[in-house]
Amino acid sequence: MRIAFIGQQDFGKVALEAFVARGDTITGVFCKPEKPGEKPDALCAAAKALGLPVFQFDKLTSPEAEQAMRKLNADIGVMAYVLQFVPQSLVNIPKHGTIQYHPSLLPKYRGPSSINWPIARGDTVTGLSVFRPTDGLDEGPIILQKICHIGPDDTLGEVYFNSLFPMGVAALLEAADLVVSGQHKEAVQDEAMASYEGWFKAEESKINWANHVDQVYNLIRACNPAPGAWTMLADTKVYLYDCRKHPTRRMGEIKGKPGTISNITATSVFINAQGGMIEVLKLKPEGGKKMGAAEFAQAFPLTTA
Repeated sequence: MRIAFIGQQDFGKVALEAFVARGDTITGVFCKPEKPGEKPDALCAAAKALGLPVFQFDKLTSPEAEQAMRKLNADIGVMAYVLQFVPQSLVNIPKHGTIQYHPSLLPKYRGPSSINWPIARGDTVTGLSVFRPTDGLDEGPIILQKICHIGPDDTLGEVYFNSLFPMGVAALLEAADLVVSGQHKEAVQDEAMASYEGWFKAEESKINWANHVDQVYNLIRACNPAPGAWTMLADTKVYLYDCRKHPTRRMGEIKGKPGTISNITATSVFINAQGGMIEVLKLKPEGGKKMGAAEFAQAFPLTTA
């Protein structure tokens, strides 16, 4: 099939290469333009290396973008990790329209940080959707969905790279085949079940040690490896990564208030939360490099409760 591809970053790159590897024709690739000094986008670099036509418009709503899409004569458009707004007038140009990947079970967790939020909230199941893009954010009819389980200790990186990333690439291939062959079905999203979440940024990733240890641990998992759940230790802003959760079994087992350090070992630092402790194994001081908690404890004046 002839495909017009829209996307960016590693997910877009791998999806593009998967279509090429099975013999599909990529008629053109739309990528966001790079800012001065910015590292070349992975998808853009891969497309250029393959000798494919690459388009980098500031806005995909421009007449130039629409004209370029019409000239591609594509059977289907494929959107793989897209942060630019793509208007309906553009996605409807390919013969069989356009499909888009989103890493959640729509209509839940619409929005840009849809993998972080279910982990932070302690969900045990998430998934992916391939749907028809509309002018509303992640609101179009669903073509197919795949379920992904979230283990009790799974981090954002593990859920994405071990499950949602490879499953998403395969789902785009499957959905494209269904649409072009006319075998697909489209299910309208139930707005009564819809939820939207914004970016998971610094304010959302700040640790509140007064929360229950389960909530704290889920937040740390949801921010590992990015953006990193953060707190203040020894008057230094630090981002926590590899951690373990230690719930208490009886009252009085925890010494000290939430947020205080209860123990420092040869490999880790224990911090109190409601109902337990978080054992920190790896962290990163702001402006520094990732390091073991014990190394940090040696470099900074930590005190225990």
